[in-house]
Amino acid sequence: MRRHDRGFAAALSNCLRVTGVAGLVVAAWALAASAVALAAEPIKIGFGMALTGGLAGNGTAALLAIQLWAEETNAKGGLLGRPIKLIYYDDQTSPSLVPGIYTKLIDVDKVDLVIAGYGTNVEAPAMPIIIERGMMYMGLFGLEVNSQFNYDRFFQIQPMGPNPRQAFSEGFFEAAMTMDPKPKTLAITGADAEYPQVALVGVRELAAKHGLKIVYDRTYPPTLTDFTPIIRSIQATNPELVYVASYPPDSAGMVNAATELNLKTRMFGGGLVGLQFSSVKKHFGAKLNGIVYYNHWVPEPTMLFPGIEAFLARYQARAAAAGVDPLGHYLPPFAYAAMQVIGDAVESTKSLDQKTLAEYMHKTTFKTIVGDVTFGANGEWAASRVIYTQAQGIVGDDLEQYKKPGKEVIIWPDKYKSGKLIYPYSDIKH
Repeated sequence: MRRHDRGFAAALSNCLRVTGVAGLVVAAWALAASAVALAAEPIKIGFGMALTGGLAGNGTAALLAIQLWAEETNAKGGLLGRPIKLIYYDDQTSPSLVPGIYTKLIDVDKVDLVIAGYGTNVEAPAMPIIIERGMMYMGLFGLEVNSQFNYDRFFQIQPMGPNPRQAFSEGFFEAAMTMDPKPKTLAITGADAEYPQVALVGVRELAAKHGLKIVYDRTYPPTLTDFTPIIRSIQATNPELVYVASYPPDSAGMVNAATELNLKTRMFGGGLVGLQFSSVKKHFGAKLNGIVYYNHWVPEPTMLFPGIEAFLARYQARAAAAGVDPLGHYLPPFAYAAMQVIGDAVESTKSLDQKTLAEYMHKTTFKTIVGDVTFGANGEWAASRVIYTQAQGIVGDDLEQYKKPGKEVIIWPDKYKSGKLIYPYSDIKH
């Protein structure tokens, strides 16, 4: 018997004692109407999401994961005995639309909870609105969004740890330093946009730490479509390492240019957002071989956390009809885990009070399908769990090969390592 059913029975019994049988029918109808009204009042969760534009490939996949969580939660009786209702708008991957979306969600739609859209560029613009309204805010793969605000009700599901800008590239350099002899020169490039700029600060810091000489360091406009001049300029400096911080469209452009021009370097990759997407994997096939890039989850034996395989089975069964990333390895598990955290916090505190939820989330370790999640003081994960993978042995464009281990081999950190770095990049068959 559910909690509200037990409460209804107790109240009905009390009415019988007080009013006698004559008042039973009237009391029953009144209580039943009240119970139905309460149960029907949904908990509204609002967000913007990139359903079109440059980040739509991941945004639409994240939406499906969130919808799966809501459906499964509602099938179990909702939260606090109330159903979940998702209210969301397409942010079109446009930062300028975000403030208006979150203003409407909070002030007009009167949502109970808010979560972020996908990515730094659309997550950050909502922060002033969120802070002004005192809302708890769950980020979805934004980089150092809270560094300038220090907002105590902000949380981030991306596993970057307390120093996100270095966590994003740390594995690249740690893996590079296992090469013999150790590399000495580095070329770096990235889009002139928020995420790449933050990531490249960390790259420069780590380059100094490892004694690497930066021989190329330039950014490019986000609208750039031809990357061959950049690769030619990088090649002219003859770097041993090439690190790129890019969004999906330019990541694809970089991979195309690097393979077409046969980039000569010992290691190529870095913060290439998009190589984790099924569409990119299918498009490039073997051209991905040898590229070393950050990741958060891959189906290697070291990362089979409780619940992850069951979630992916449900997600993949729905992905084709929804027209989203058919593998769902990158963002969907974390979008689902973000909702697990929020659901746990609401049920455990029996509250929708923003301060109460935030305080609980700061002191709790959550069990999720992406492993244990503990938040630090700034809302980032208390410890980084970024992994670095290398595409190895990719043949053709069949996505089924990525469902098995051995295609995106974890080369760092040692805790999750499932294979060895292959180098130099120039000698690998693409």
